[in-house]
Amino acid sequence: MKWHGNSLAELGAEIGNGHLDPVDLTEAFLDAAEGHEFGERIYARLTRDRALAEAKAAQKRARSGHRLGLLDGVPISWKDLFDTAGVATEAGSKLLKNRVPTTDAEVLRNATLAGLVCLGKTHMSELAFSGLGYNPVTETTPCVNDHGAVAGGSSSGAAGSVAFGLAPAAIGSDTGGSVRVPAAWNDLVGLKTTSGRLSLKGVVPLCARFDTVGPLTHTVEDASLLMSAMEGGKPADLRGASLKGVRFASLRTSVRENLSHSIMASYQSACERFQAAGAEIVAIEVPRLAEALALAPIVFPTEAYATWRDVIEAQPELMFSEILARFRSGRDISAVDFIKAWQTLDEIRAEWSETVAGFDAVLCPTSPTLPANLERLTEHGDYYKEANLRALNNTRVGNMMGLCALTLPTGVPSCGISLMGRPFGEEALLRIGKAAEDALG
Repeated sequence: MKWHGNSLAELGAEIGNGHLDPVDLTEAFLDAAEGHEFGERIYARLTRDRALAEAKAAQKRARSGHRLGLLDGVPISWKDLFDTAGVATEAGSKLLKNRVPTTDAEVLRNATLAGLVCLGKTHMSELAFSGLGYNPVTETTPCVNDHGAVAGGSSSGAAGSVAFGLAPAAIGSDTGGSVRVPAAWNDLVGLKTTSGRLSLKGVVPLCARFDTVGPLTHTVEDASLLMSAMEGGKPADLRGASLKGVRFASLRTSVRENLSHSIMASYQSACERFQAAGAEIVAIEVPRLAEALALAPIVFPTEAYATWRDVIEAQPELMFSEILARFRSGRDISAVDFIKAWQTLDEIRAEWSETVAGFDAVLCPTSPTLPANLERLTEHGDYYKEANLRALNNTRVGNMMGLCALTLPTGVPSCGISLMGRPFGEEALLRIGKAAEDALG
């Protein structure tokens, strides 16, 4: 397809100068999705009627000189847990089959007000509770670099739609790594926003204390543009971004265990390029981080099961057994243990903040492992459990510490590098991310 691989900013500029028609662009992506060999494994459903209506409105604005902004008329995909008025939103689960909301999620409504066009809803891990993207209940999206492997989750179809050229960008969610793992495995930029930064109104929940909304894109600039569109604000100023004088902490605690060789090599190469561009990198340990990560089996499944218990236990046979088991692992955790875990986590978050206060961002490999093999996932439950925990090991740091985080492709297939910033420090992180992206080439 002619526009495959172009950024949102590039497409928006072409619409603005009259060289690209929003209707033609939208039809091209819709047709590509319908005709692609993996289209049905990426999109749960296309919203053709809505997309063309929005594109025609953008076309009229462009012709009359009244565009809403740079992104007016540019189409994107949405993970199937963002409510879309009059269109099924099922979050990858038969438990929600034929669930049709009457209103859009707030972030989708804001994006629409900015002129973005909704192409459709993408497949995902069931109820967003897996980092692999394997979903035998609906469909499993393949990895762009290995069609026999999974795309990463839970925003699997979101990543696939961008990586396979069926959308120029996508919106996903991230509770423990669900934007960053699929972004890394499919060589994309992925932004995990701070919990509370973007509205969760109209977003199917998993763990409200950890759930976040984030884009998967080709560029850091596009991630910034989409975050601001969903928030209804202004994008970060990325002009003149540089790594000169930037101080990075290279995290060693818990994130370098059992790294794939290619991942470690790509991480070291990326750090060398950052240093060549003027950054200082200091290795750090955060001893209590391991203690915080060990609390994940308490804080995640307990809240998730509390949220979904009544729905799940009414028809548990409809669920993928491994996802069901993850939810039920929170069933017998006491209120005392849950509250104590959060008290401890808050202490460690404060210690983390003190430790990294002198740095602009913290670096680590985005995921310690390469995409998991789909055939092995279908045959071996133990492999599924191990692969899922490993995939999310590093990304979960950002969630447990309450940070914003950005993953960038390193140039080595399915190997990403993660930059973790301060809570609500997205603008500063995106600016550093732009400079890092330039250094990575």
